[in-house]
Amino acid sequence: MTVIAPLTGPDVLVHAEELADLLTDTVHGGASIGFLAPLGRAEAVAWWKERAAAVGTGALAVWVARAGNRVTGTVGLAFPGKPNGRHRAELVKLMVHRDVRGQGLGRRLLSTAERAAAEAGITLLHLDTETGSPAESLYTAAGWTRIGAIPDYAVTPSGALHPTTIFYKHVGALARRAAE
Repeated sequence: MTVIAPLTGPDVLVHAEELADLLTDTVHGGASIGFLAPLGRAEAVAWWKERAAAVGTGALAVWVARAGNRVTGTVGLAFPGKPNGRHRAELVKLMVHRDVRGQGLGRRLLSTAERAAAEAGITLLHLDTETGSPAESLYTAAGWTRIGAIPDYAVTPSGALHPTTIFYKHVGALARRAAE
């Protein structure tokens, strides 16, 4: 059984090694999430440890999916520090281990972040993802609205330039009003 739970700043430090394994698996599997292959384990551990402070201050929220003692997925929400943006957050680093993809975990992580955002008073979420990726299909199926694509936006883990697609979704009160 897979359990999804939020992490505190200290939790991120405690689980940095496991989170690094997930990050390297995701990058080596071809996902364009800001890193280039080959991603070294030490670099991945350091990246996660650097996130602990942001989680501790509330600038970043992170949830982890665990099946038994193994981290199988994660998702985050990054909250802007700007006073005029306190109603929005960016969905970041949705990752599912290659061994468990296709079983609905990505959708569960996405729903967890959306629900938590609404409970925190967030009404607008946004994200960018590699155009044509499986993640793009996930967001479309989950009711996110595609804004458009930016060509040559990021370098994929293999080193090729690739476009990114921008999405948004209303959650909480705005989503309920739009549905009426």
